[in-house]
Amino acid sequence: MSVPERLARIPSRLQRRPSLLVAFLVVSAGILAGGAVVLGVVLTDALRAHTVGDARRTASTYVDRLLRPWLARGGAVEVNGSVPPSVRRELAHRSPEIVSVKVWAPDGTLAWASVAPARIGRRYPVDAGLAAALRHGRSTDEIVGSEDHDRAERLVEARDPATRLLEVYAPVRARGRTIGAYEVYVDARSVLADVARGRRVIWLVTAAVFAALWVALAVLVRGASRKLRRQTRLLREHSRALTEAYDTLERRSLEAIESLNATIEARDPLGAGQSLLVQRIALAIGRELGLGATALEALAHGALLHDIGNIAVPETLLGNPGRLTPEEYEHVKLHADEGAAILARLSPLRRVVPIVRHHHERWDGAGYPDGLAGGDVPLGAAIVAVAEAWAAMTSNRPYRCAMDPDDAVGELLAGRGSQFSPAVVDAFLRAAGDRPRELWLRPAPAPGTSRAVERLLSAPAYVRDPHPARHTSAP
Repeated sequence: MSVPERLARIPSRLQRRPSLLVAFLVVSAGILAGGAVVLGVVLTDALRAHTVGDARRTASTYVDRLLRPWLARGGAVEVNGSVPPSVRRELAHRSPEIVSVKVWAPDGTLAWASVAPARIGRRYPVDAGLAAALRHGRSTDEIVGSEDHDRAERLVEARDPATRLLEVYAPVRARGRTIGAYEVYVDARSVLADVARGRRVIWLVTAAVFAALWVALAVLVRGASRKLRRQTRLLREHSRALTEAYDTLERRSLEAIESLNATIEARDPLGAGQSLLVQRIALAIGRELGLGATALEALAHGALLHDIGNIAVPETLLGNPGRLTPEEYEHVKLHADEGAAILARLSPLRRVVPIVRHHHERWDGAGYPDGLAGGDVPLGAAIVAVAEAWAAMTSNRPYRCAMDPDDAVGELLAGRGSQFSPAVVDAFLRAAGDRPRELWLRPAPAPGTSRAVERLLSAPAYVRDPHPARHTSAP
């Protein structure tokens, strides 16, 4: 991906950020709401446990202070002990709160009861709450309803059947050990009312705090979103400016390279315009072979700049009318590598480098600089090789005059499959026969008037083969 394309994609990615911020606000609202629910439940349970526990401690302490002096004697609970009338009156005075009191001996015998005293002295099964107090010395509490007749003393005959009770079991201690247990039933309406009031306060405060947190977060995110949109607009403008600057730089770089190429051609008066001719022929061949727009663009630049490496070749060698020595020929061969090195420094022309570097490779592998053969030769380089050969053969050179088109065609056919790619030679001949003006050739006269045109039109079958051999390499 080119630099302008990468720059152009940055703002589009940033434009998606606001939707991400909205999603973040929605998710954060869900998380905060979940956190508020969890915190509210935890605080409500803690409040209930604290309020009920406080009521349990108050009731068990009060009953122990009132009854233990009369029922705990000699390190044991006395069954049906004598409780003075004043104690009974005080219990009766507290009856709106304390509904019923029972005192149990360790073996499950009812030692004393404030309600239905006829049961005193009987032994009953020990339930879990009573066992915790008798055997483990632990106080327990539980909210029970009027339907729990056995556990709630049948709610005491005169009580409202809808009343909910707080059932309390507390150990009776003497000399550091448990000698019995209290079973106390307390009217739970005031306890539950306190819990309800506390629950409302907790939920209101929790909801308000978490709503305030979310509003603060939304304000911060909204401010950040606005800032991000402003930065996106600025970045889009900067990206557009950078893209334009990059395009300008690329255009000027190409212009500079083309100017350098024209300067190099000017060193050889007979070679002026050769690059444009090679470019035109190469594009005609490329279109004949069905190359795409991107490949044709690379081919156009490669054909135009194929000999730019001649800047490293002394002028005396370029215009030498005689035969080159082996040392001079090796020096001239360096122009392919030099041209590739020059163009490799310019990112817009990096696709052209294989064409420039390998346009002197041969189909049989006897070319330079890497000795590539067959389909390993890039197709663009193979096209430029044929185009350059035709332009060179049909132009005046310091060491010879321009060849007749008939002879030039003969040379191409002679080199087909050895020096040149068969598919490229066939494509050239088809293009020359169909569109001679496009290749700056003489228009085709009537049949029989020109041996060159006759030869193009009556070329072997492979010239018009609809499925010629193709290169595997990209241009």
